[in-house]
Amino acid sequence: MVSERSLEVLRVIVQDYVASREPVGSKSIAERHSFGVSAATIRNDMALLEEEELITAPHTSSGRVPTDKGYRLFVDHLADLRPLSPAQRHAIETFLDSSVDVDDVLARTVRLLSQLTHQVALVQYPSLSQARVRHVEVVSLTPRRLMTVVITDSGHVDQRVVDVPAEIDDALIAELRTRLNEAVGGLGLTEAASALTGVADRFPPEHAPTVSVVAGILRDQVTANRQEKLLIAGAANLVRTEDDFHGSILPVLEAVEEQVVLLRLFSEMEADQRGVTVSIGRENESFGLGETSILASGYSGIGTSVSRLGVLGPTRMDYSSNISAVRAVARYLSRTLGDSGSAD
Repeated sequence: MVSERSLEVLRVIVQDYVASREPVGSKSIAERHSFGVSAATIRNDMALLEEEELITAPHTSSGRVPTDKGYRLFVDHLADLRPLSPAQRHAIETFLDSSVDVDDVLARTVRLLSQLTHQVALVQYPSLSQARVRHVEVVSLTPRRLMTVVITDSGHVDQRVVDVPAEIDDALIAELRTRLNEAVGGLGLTEAASALTGVADRFPPEHAPTVSVVAGILRDQVTANRQEKLLIAGAANLVRTEDDFHGSILPVLEAVEEQVVLLRLFSEMEADQRGVTVSIGRENESFGLGETSILASGYSGIGTSVSRLGVLGPTRMDYSSNISAVRAVARYLSRTLGDSGSAD
């Protein structure tokens, strides 16, 4: 049975090791922290923690470092979440409120989260499975080149440039715009993709090839917006913390690049009472990420289901500060995208 003092010793071991990257010894604990007991007593507490596999000695006669089990206990019961400073809160609010559309706000979010945590930041694109088409726009760029724009009720805007097989005049563009909005306006993305299949049949045969090309591009747009994808920033932070990985960081970099593994991991994470999920070390072994920790929280906006954002890094990370940052940014993002939640 681990005593309350031993748990406090674990707390300072985690905090000191995260801060210094050096194994923590009993003498330094006794000197730096107000336990009111001798270094010998601290050594006894550390022996109990080692028996419980909460700390370990990386080298003979060295200090101790937390194990994955020790980090888990720290995160679940010992971590004091550090509230963001007023300056940090103001920076988040100002940075996100300055965005111009969903793509911009997500790009800003992932950069901001990486800067706040000094980890790899991940933002899952909003799942638009519940979104509906608000408007379709067709704009002439040249007689045989158009821009197609899809706007959803969640505020997402997707635009593509398409070359058509024949010249198209303003009258045909106006008719095409009207017919497209009649066909898909107000529909969910899945229904819109199906409805676009028959649009070309509503036009004279001489216009059908052009309309088919435009409708095909629009189908690609609404289909792409239903697929899951991640925005990632701060991958260079992995290289800066390479010494925290006992093996190669190549599998981690590959997971960051390929995204599929991270999306699957995100989908299996469930938030705790703080609204944040933390998956530590060996808990990620089945994903090939056994030396990393992932912190994630959910966010949502109008017309979207809950998506996730978070950070990935070595198990030696500042959990207290990072959990606070992830939670705060997620709540600001929900508010920015139109959700009624607010940051606290």
